[in-house]
Amino acid sequence: MSLIGNIIWLIFGGFISGLGYIVGGLATCLTIIGIPFGLQAIKLGFATMTPFGKQNLVLDSFSSPLTLIFNVIWVIFFGWEIALSHLIHGLILLITIIGIPFAQQHFKLIPMALFPFGREFR
Repeated sequence: MSLIGNIIWLIFGGFISGLGYIVGGLATCLTIIGIPFGLQAIKLGFATMTPFGKQNLVLDSFSSPLTLIFNVIWVIFFGWEIALSHLIHGLILLITIIGIPFAQQHFKLIPMALFPFGREFR
């Protein structure tokens, strides 16, 4: 199911969405201050491209003070918009029965979009 789900996901918007995150992350990496945030955007882009069959893991570094600071900055400047986008797209996909598995993938990406530092998508 995960292979077919990922293929359908990529065809109907996952590739473009993930590519947008990756290009935005590369642009953010052009500044020295933006490198950690750009790397997280790139990580989110790869997670967005193939979400089926993967889970959101919280790493041990999630509770460190530096991770907390970076996550707060991320939520203020980037995270809430990305999470809101995944929430809206997930709610729209819940309207149809066929869209339910894809809505679940959007909902699975929300914690990663809000707090990407100290998280991994495997």
